[in-house]
Amino acid sequence: MANFNLFASARGASVPAATSRNEAGGQAYARRPQTALALYAATGCLNNTYYASAEEQLDHVLSLCAQVEPAFVAKTAIHTRQRGHMKDMPALLLASLTARDGAAFERAFGRVIDNGRMLSTFVQIVRSGRIGRKSLGSQPKRLVRQWLDNASVEQLLAAAIGQQPSLADVIKMVHPKPADAERAALYAWLIGKPFDEAALPAKVRAFEAFKRSTDAPMPKLPFQYFTSLPLSVAHWTQLARTVSWQTLRMNLNTFQRHGVFDDPAVVTEIAARLADVDEIRNARVFPYQLLSAYHAGGELPAPIIAALQDAMEIATGQVPALQGEVVVAVDVSGSMSASITGYRKGATSKVRCVDVAALIAACIQRTHAAARVMPFDTEVRGLRLNPRDSVTTQAAQLASLCGGGTAVSAPLAQLNREKAKVDLLVMVSDNESWRDTRSGGATATMREWAQIKARCPDARLVCIDLQPTATSQTVESPDVLHIGGFSDAVFDLLAVYAAQGSDAARWVERIGSIPL
Repeated sequence: MANFNLFASARGASVPAATSRNEAGGQAYARRPQTALALYAATGCLNNTYYASAEEQLDHVLSLCAQVEPAFVAKTAIHTRQRGHMKDMPALLLASLTARDGAAFERAFGRVIDNGRMLSTFVQIVRSGRIGRKSLGSQPKRLVRQWLDNASVEQLLAAAIGQQPSLADVIKMVHPKPADAERAALYAWLIGKPFDEAALPAKVRAFEAFKRSTDAPMPKLPFQYFTSLPLSVAHWTQLARTVSWQTLRMNLNTFQRHGVFDDPAVVTEIAARLADVDEIRNARVFPYQLLSAYHAGGELPAPIIAALQDAMEIATGQVPALQGEVVVAVDVSGSMSASITGYRKGATSKVRCVDVAALIAACIQRTHAAARVMPFDTEVRGLRLNPRDSVTTQAAQLASLCGGGTAVSAPLAQLNREKAKVDLLVMVSDNESWRDTRSGGATATMREWAQIKARCPDARLVCIDLQPTATSQTVESPDVLHIGGFSDAVFDLLAVYAAQGSDAARWVERIGSIPL
């Protein structure tokens, strides 16, 4: 008689054998180069992660760029910047094209380099030598000059904040030719050379006057121009009223320290700004950033804290109202304790992968109260959420479970044991499954998914990946969708797939359809 353990019959369709090992040593499926590049671009912040160093991420991204067509690299850079709101990764993808395809590089440049921060990051990456060159070269220099020439005074003043390289360094590298006396004076002022104050733009003249005497009117300039000056409470209050929404969110504790919130009327005004629908949508804020501000605001006035909760509800308001039997599996294993944007000395976000995963689950349950949330590590953990609680409260309850090994198949196995009906299963994980690994054949997750499909033929699976990894526990197919990232683009793709199913355009297909 044949070995029953070896040749046991499996329910459902046959499933492909694993083709790789993940960083945790578990069986996995290697992603196609285009899919892998899209995931790295949407989740990679070029910092150290739980399983990979920043150096390893960089090397892997550059290797993936070399494996796909330059046009797809350019389109991925555009998508990741415009829809994913990433910073370093779009600049890296764009920079990689400078030594490979000048036409694709030029067509993507203006759509990726949309502010001074992106310009500085792009120049820094090119001059580092990590993409095969150390100088900008004639074409990048020309495009950088064009950006400077076309930038407004406000854009240049915003771009002048920051170092490595500073805007002054960039100007000295590319030598833009000023179109008039005002631009000539502004360039001189930016690079620290003698300038004609009378020819400066009005805002800069006003700032020079304010530096000489803070009794002068306070010009509307970026927040950072004033932080080293001797400001009064009235000045700090004016800044709180006029800075960008993102700057306000990031500096609430600073404004608190300088007495801005001692006035109840000002508290009411600032709370209204924080919860303003239009300002939130225009700010391109990540929901996890609001979660970070909420957790960091323990000493802030209650109306400010409430406004941050309101802002979270607004920022996640486009989560689709899903139909049918919906299950959200949330990875709460130990590796999910890693910072969502990776580790970098002095710049590590306190928000963890598990916080973002919990946030996604809470948002789905808010719009679909019957959705079942299944937190898991090596097994499903018991937790019942109250759909009436705020998103932040539900997310905190889920995240409190973090710890333990990883078996991505655990929630699927429990659904099979229960013979539960499933229409849509949303899996939020870093994909580093290892406790359910096998010596050969398919991953345990694919085996369990095959059983769910045998029982529920119309079931669909959405895998949301929060970390840059080259492997997955599932194989993408008409009924399995892979999405990567932590911006609102994730909810957009989920909504379309939930409505259209296998007819919906895939993530990589969406990127590929971007016109160059």
